[in-house]
Parts: sequence; C-alpha cells; structure tokens
Amino acid sequence: MTTPIIRTESLTRFYQRGPHEVRAVDGVSLSVSTGEFVALVGASGSGKTTLLNLLAGLDTPTSGDIWSAGTRLCDLSARELARYRAQRVGVVFQTFNLVGHRTALANVELALYFTDIPRHERRQHAARLLEDLGLGDRLDHRPADLSGGEQQRVALARALVKNPTVLFADEPTGNLDSDNSDKIADLLIDLNRRGLTIVLVTHDQELAARCARRVVRMHYGKIVDDSSTEPGESAP
Repeated sequence: MTTPIIRTESLTRFYQRGPHEVRAVDGVSLSVSTGEFVALVGASGSGKTTLLNLLAGLDTPTSGDIWSAGTRLCDLSARELARYRAQRVGVVFQTFNLVGHRTALANVELALYFTDIPRHERRQHAARLLEDLGLGDRLDHRPADLSGGEQQRVALARALVKNPTVLFADEPTGNLDSDNSDKIADLLIDLNRRGLTIVLVTHDQELAARCARRVVRMHYGKIVDDSSTEPGESAP
C-alpha cells in the first residue's frame, strides 16, 4: 500500500458566528497518496476550501490531526508552519493574488525570496518556468497588462517554482473564460502526469471529472462520497 503524503484523522474546523457554531469541517478523515490528483467538490459552504486551507497550513484545526509526509502539522510552531507553506506546498487561488506593482518575473521570483538560492539563480529559474508555461514574452509585464489566463499561469508558476511536494488549487478556473479554463485544466493534468500530487477544490463537476482520478464530495463539512475515476469520465 502506498504511504499517504497527506493524511487527516477526525479533522474539524468550527467557527463561532454570533450565537451559532459553524461546522465548516466536521470529522474528516482523508488520505492522499503521492502522485494522486484529487478533486474536492461540493456546493458553496460545503467546507471544501476550509479543508484545503487546513491541508496547506493556511489555517489550523479545532481538533483532529493532519500529517504531511510524516510530519504532524499540529506539532509545528508558527515559524515551522510558515516554512512548511513556503517550501513544501504550492497554492493557487481563484483570485490570482499577484503583486500588482511587480512584473510577472518578479512575482514568481518572490516565492524563492526566503530560500538560500542566489538571486541570479532565482531569476533564471523563475524565467525558465514562465517560458515553459508559454509566458516567455510576458516576463516584464505587470498583472494589469496580462489577461486573466496569463495571470493564472503566473500564479501557477509562482506555486511551482519552489518544487512543492503538493499543489493545492482553489477554484483555479473560477475567474476564467472557457478557453482559458481549458488551458489551465490541461496544465494541471500535465503536471500530474509528471508526478505532482494535486488537490483541487472546485464546484465544477465537469472540471473535476476531466482532471481528477479521484473525486471527494463534501456536504456541510463532511465527506459524503469518495470515488476513483479516470480523467474524462462524466461526473456521476
């Protein structure tokens, strides 16, 4: 049996909103193996983004455990958790989250700023990755001068430049037209074929069916279905 690269046990994340308790993630036990492409799907409010944030170290659980490559995240200090986010995972968001006054090249290079890699090597690595993603002629462009699809490819390059063990993608096609959505989907599929573990959050059933080999459905903070599939199959 393949050792999971990510594993959770009875994971919860509850919030207080006035007198009400919101059970965003409610007793989730999940394992993701190296090289898997897993889609977390569900309607808005189902808990899928909260679960992704917990797995990526962007949030901390109310209770339960998370292990990543054998490391128990709950045992990490704030500094160690920041190092985990900076060195071991890549995250792509729906809203791109690029620095507006910096060029595409500088945005990607920023992801390597707190490493020991010399500056000229950081720049070379960032430029090479942007070229691989078809943005070789956009290195000096700022986000406002790029299309939505180009901005998302810059965001993807920023997540990949540190060679993460897992890529987390939260609605990465949510702000894109159908043509650019297809291009990002193709990039994710290709990255997974090269061996990268990917956890995708989406409400788009067709995107999940197209890309993922496993679809985990969530409803009100709980996993209600966990099914293996082949990319390209129709969503059930």
